[in-house]
Amino acid sequence: MDTFRKICIAIGSRRRPAVSAVSLVLLLSCATPGERREGVDANAYKIIKQKQMEALGKTEPFSMEPPADTLRRRLMLDQNLPYSSPASLSSKLLPPIEHWPKDTYFSAGETVQAATVASATGPVRLTLMDALQIAALNNRQYQTGKENVFRAALGLDLERDLFRDTFTGSLDSEVSADLSGDETHSGAANTGLAGISRQFLNGITLTGRIGLDVAKLLYPYDDSSSSLFGDASIAIPLLRGAGKEIVAEPLTQAERDALYAIYTFERYKKTFAVSIASEYLAVLQALDQIDNAEANYRRMVTSTRLVRRLADAGKQSPIQVDQSVQDELSARNGWISAQISYESRMDSLKNLLGLPPDAQIELDREELTRLAESTGNIIKMPASQKVEETVPPADAPVELLPLGREGAGPMELEEDQALQLALENRLDLRTALGRVYDAQRGVIVAADGLRTELSLLGSTSVGERRGLGSVDQPDSADLNLEKGRYNGLLSLDLPIERTREIVAYRQSILALERAVRDLQDAEDSVKLNVRTRLRTLEDSRASLQIQAQAVELAERRVKSTNLSLQAGRVIIRDVLEAQRALLSSQNALTSAMVRYRVAELELQRDLELLEVNETGMWKEYSPKETK
Repeated sequence: MDTFRKICIAIGSRRRPAVSAVSLVLLLSCATPGERREGVDANAYKIIKQKQMEALGKTEPFSMEPPADTLRRRLMLDQNLPYSSPASLSSKLLPPIEHWPKDTYFSAGETVQAATVASATGPVRLTLMDALQIAALNNRQYQTGKENVFRAALGLDLERDLFRDTFTGSLDSEVSADLSGDETHSGAANTGLAGISRQFLNGITLTGRIGLDVAKLLYPYDDSSSSLFGDASIAIPLLRGAGKEIVAEPLTQAERDALYAIYTFERYKKTFAVSIASEYLAVLQALDQIDNAEANYRRMVTSTRLVRRLADAGKQSPIQVDQSVQDELSARNGWISAQISYESRMDSLKNLLGLPPDAQIELDREELTRLAESTGNIIKMPASQKVEETVPPADAPVELLPLGREGAGPMELEEDQALQLALENRLDLRTALGRVYDAQRGVIVAADGLRTELSLLGSTSVGERRGLGSVDQPDSADLNLEKGRYNGLLSLDLPIERTREIVAYRQSILALERAVRDLQDAEDSVKLNVRTRLRTLEDSRASLQIQAQAVELAERRVKSTNLSLQAGRVIIRDVLEAQRALLSSQNALTSAMVRYRVAELELQRDLELLEVNETGMWKEYSPKETK
């Protein structure tokens, strides 16, 4: 029985074993829907591996099976979050509807989650690497990208099927009774047919059938007769429609579409990973702004207390007290706004990860500390750019030094090198170039439609048919080719009326020109993106260096003004301005660090140098390793 079942699955998946046509007829439709699905899935996965190797020079695991357990489901259940229906948890928990297939529709799947996320009962702490992996499993758009690859593989499998051996089979039984005469006549006729057809890449089409007729009178006689019969035909295009480049064009395009789907998804994985990192760092930046706003609020409260004591002592006017209280209220408002902004950014991140917005999630705040450490060398202001300690005469010439490469990070490549890397590696550029080749083939196919159509057709039939009207004939169990019937036809269709084909040919040339323009636009966009990323890195580096110095100066200014206020040498406005400047410079420094880091990732993405595997984990490009 197991062997029987395996043959059935092979039939359903078109990976057919070497069995006879009769066996194929008997085994048709014996596989369950689930088994047929497994067969076609196996074909699609095989195609995806082939195209991965062709497109990327490597293969990686690929599966459309939803995991048996997801972090989203665990959060919903463990944190007791509200949901509308079982579909919110998993498609595997859907209650079966009427007439649902009884066999296993979903496979078991695998539990693939970040190893560090062991429990979802309390707030779940996610590192950046956790977030990348969780997004690859839970984000809905990411799963749609995988589906597009799988659909392209299914489409290719369908096109390949047109050039495989195609088996057909049928069984017909007819019972009839004639009551119109004086005597009733009844009988039964049975016909079994098995056929095979094959289209070749050069355009030749072959079909063949073999059948068995069995006819038997039931009343008033008991006569019966049986006979074998068979027929075959061949069609050979000689001019129009002949040749592999014409006949196999749909297959060729399906092969290339599957390749483009791999390119697109691989590119999407990198873009998606950078967007996750960018949003993750933006949330940490919002957290840092809360800390800065809280510290500023506390400074404002302290300053208000101090100025009130000074006013009580007659050393400050009531106006100064009111101004301090007003700034204290403004600081409180900023602190609250920073918390609200953080919550909104966190919800956006959870949505991007494919997690419920009301789930309890915490981020790894050490990521911002590590980011500050990694930019430590960049933050150091070059000596030539620092504020002058020795003040020159006021009328001395002012020399403005342009931004140099001193303190540049490892990803601040030379422009020529960066552009060359992008043009060599960008997958969307390969797709655009491939579309030009596709359009060229479209011109060839359209031009073929203008040719004369000349076809050679042939057919043969051997054996005899049996029905109720021929039950008195003797049995015929042989197929005598010498007594067969043979026909041949040479068909010529002159290219007199080809208006539709001429228009199609002209449109194919227009499509080629459009594909060339799209390629040019894609190439210019690649260059524009790379140049923009390089400028962003330079700008972020300058901002990092300037804001680091600004924070240092603002801290010194706050300390100095506070001491001067106590000594009565400044008014409260000077203190408040210094504190606002400190808050602004602290936020600006964190923003510059995040911006520089994101710019590094975006440049690696736009150079197609950021590697992202099937789990969402990345491997960054190291310029030092390539030297």
